[in-house]
Amino acid sequence: MASLGLSFPPASKTPTYLASSSSSFFSHSSLSLKTSLSRSRNSIFPSVVKCDMPESLNVGNGNPSIPIINERTLPKFLESARMEKSVSRTNTRLKLFSGTANPALSQEIAWYMGLDLGKINIKRFADGEIYVQLQESVRGCDVYLVQPTCTPTNENLMELLIMVDACRRASAKKVTAVIPYFGYARADRKTQGRESIAAKLVANLITEAGADRVLACDLHSGQSMGYFDIPVDHIYCQPVILDYLASKSIPSEDLVVVSPDVGGVARARAFAKKLSDAPLAIVDKRRSGHNVAEVMNLIGDVKGKVAIMVDDMIDTAGTIVKGAALLHQEGAREVYACCTHAVFSPPAIERLSGGLLQEVIVTNTLPVAEKNYFPQLTILSVANLLGETIWRVHDDSSVSSIFL
Repeated sequence: MASLGLSFPPASKTPTYLASSSSSFFSHSSLSLKTSLSRSRNSIFPSVVKCDMPESLNVGNGNPSIPIINERTLPKFLESARMEKSVSRTNTRLKLFSGTANPALSQEIAWYMGLDLGKINIKRFADGEIYVQLQESVRGCDVYLVQPTCTPTNENLMELLIMVDACRRASAKKVTAVIPYFGYARADRKTQGRESIAAKLVANLITEAGADRVLACDLHSGQSMGYFDIPVDHIYCQPVILDYLASKSIPSEDLVVVSPDVGGVARARAFAKKLSDAPLAIVDKRRSGHNVAEVMNLIGDVKGKVAIMVDDMIDTAGTIVKGAALLHQEGAREVYACCTHAVFSPPAIERLSGGLLQEVIVTNTLPVAEKNYFPQLTILSVANLLGETIWRVHDDSSVSSIFL
C-alpha cells in the first residue's frame, strides 16, 4: 500500500464564537469589507474579508487556503432557529466525515455545527486504487459525507462512492452525500445523436452505492434532481453572494443583472428579483463546441450601469470574459462576475485577470489553489449555509423516526 493517505484528527474544541455569532442580512461588517476591498486593488492576492474565526485555516506554507470568509451567509430568521437548537445539538447521533477533495470546507462546516470531523483513513494503493476505512463507529448514526466531485473528477467521485459503501457496511442508519459541486452535471440531456447522459449515470452510481439522500449546491440544471431515485436537497448559494453585494452599497438604480446565456435566464431573473428587483439583460451566445463560446448580441440596456453577470460556474471563463467585453462595448460602467463554482480550468485565470472584470465573486464549494489567486478574486464561504442545511435535514429525520 502506498504511503499517500489522509487521516483526519478530531477538530479542536468548538470556539465560543459559534454559539453567539448572528447579524442581520445586511451585515454590520460592510465597513471592514469596503476597507479590505480598497486595499486589494494594489495587492497580488484577493481581497480578504475576516470572520469571527480566531485563526485562519493554514496549509503547509502558512498561507490561508481559503482567503475570503464571508461572515454572514444566513438571514436573521435562520440564525434565530439555530440559536434555539444550539443547546440540544451536543448530544446527537450525527456524524460528519470529509473526503480529500475539499477538507477546508468540511472543517468550516464542522466548526459552524459545533462538531468534530469524524476520523477516516483514505489512502491510495501504488496503482491508484482508493482505500477507505472509518476509524470510529457509525452504527445507528446519521452520517454526512462532504465530498465535491471536482478535479480530479473521476478520482473524487470514486472516493465518494467508496466512502458511502464503507458507511453502509458499518451499519450506518442513514448516509447522506453532501456534494457542494456535482460533477458531470453539464451532461444532463442529449443535444446530439449518440451522446451519453452522464448526469443520470452518476446519479445511479451514488444511489446504488448506498446513499439515502443527496445535498447539492447550485446544480447546472434543476432537472438533474429527477435523475436520482432518492431525495435531493438543492441548496442555492445566492444568499451568500447577495449578502456580499449588499455590503458594497451600489445604488439600486445603477444595477442590471446579466445572464451570460439564454439557459441561465431563470437563474439571473431570480437573482435580480432579490437584488432590489433590478432589470435583466441577456447575452445571446452560440457554442461551436465544448468550452468554446461566441457572443452574438445583447438583449437589454446596460449603458451607464453596473452589470452583475450571474452563472452557476466558471470553467475556462470564455463565456464570462466575452460577455464582459460585449457589456463594455454597450456602455456598461463596471462589470462584476458572480458564480458558485470556481472550476477555473486553463486559461481561465489569464482571461479573468485581464482587466475586463471589476471583481470575480465565487464561493468555496471547490478549493481554489493559491496559484490561481488574482487581484479581482473574492471567495465567499458557504460553510454556514451547508451546516444549517445539514442540521435541518438531521432534525427532520430524527422527528420522522420517532413516529415510525
